[in-house]
Amino acid sequence: MSALHPLAPDLWICRVPYWAMGMPLGRQLVVVRLPAGGLWVHSPVPMTPELRQELAALGDVRHVVGPNLWHDECLREFQAEHPHARFHAAPGLAAQKKDVRFDAELSDTPHPEWADVLDQHLVKGMPKMNEIVFFHRASRSLILADLAFNLGPDGPWWFALAMRAYGAWNRFGPTPLEKGMMRDRSAVRASIDHILAWDFDRILVGHGRNVDTDAKATFREAYAFLATAH
Repeated sequence: MSALHPLAPDLWICRVPYWAMGMPLGRQLVVVRLPAGGLWVHSPVPMTPELRQELAALGDVRHVVGPNLWHDECLREFQAEHPHARFHAAPGLAAQKKDVRFDAELSDTPHPEWADVLDQHLVKGMPKMNEIVFFHRASRSLILADLAFNLGPDGPWWFALAMRAYGAWNRFGPTPLEKGMMRDRSAVRASIDHILAWDFDRILVGHGRNVDTDAKATFREAYAFLATAH
């Protein structure tokens, strides 16, 4: 069975089982092939023989992104597999993850090797997460880690029951946990507006189902509660 699944030219995903806080959240890695032929990897997942072989067939892993302060579990393993790749950390991640060698800190400015294909933005007002979101222009794909989840409709009954009670089942958007981390809602709203200015029609999420239709409208609706932020 293939590890990587193509979504568009030069864009692949890899979905794997993933448990956090005792819950089966799943997780997704995103791979973009850059103009020079190297690979850009977002949110590493555990390495398998299939993933190793398929990445090698696509090209050299040149850049690996730790997009926020939470998606850090597999960075060390990925660095052991790809010691010559450049690792990029969300603000604060390098201090938190000292067993990984980071070469640069992410900001609103893309690295020159991916500036022609990817835009990026540091979501303001959520310093406990400090997520960098990305936009792959050619495929019109917005790439998220934990800014929003899209869990359901499949899963254990107890998980569905718990997430439904939590207000995070079978719907795209931030969970109450992410909402609680919004320290400056006006700043978050400004970041959401920045993201909505991008011309995306697909959303790739770190956990759950991707949004393949009406993505911008879905994103806008999910953050409508910030419209009156002050």
